[in-house]
Amino acid sequence: MKLITAIIKPFKLDEVRAGLAEIGIQGLTITEVKGFGRQKGHTELYRGAEYVVDFLPKLKLETAVADEQLEQALETICQCGTTGKIGDGKIFVTDLEHVIRIRTGETDNAAL
Repeated sequence: MKLITAIIKPFKLDEVRAGLAEIGIQGLTITEVKGFGRQKGHTELYRGAEYVVDFLPKLKLETAVADEQLEQALETICQCGTTGKIGDGKIFVTDLEHVIRIRTGETDNAAL
């Protein structure tokens, strides 16, 4: 089992969620986050003064998948989450040792 953590642009959420649903991935956790990478923020004008916004709004999407779903899930997130411009985000994949569904007590792949 793997945990996929993807940082995406907020307006891409519906497209990514629909794409993952099409391939059978049901559960997602979404967190509103701020950050920057190579994009390095941008400048804005407020009441005539220019200031730098270092941290840009992003969404952190987390989902647990079975090993056999991993490649398809990564491909779907990449295809649906891209704009082709700087700041599209990153995907991190980590191993999951154990998963438990609290309501039923199911474990590991059965809990996904």
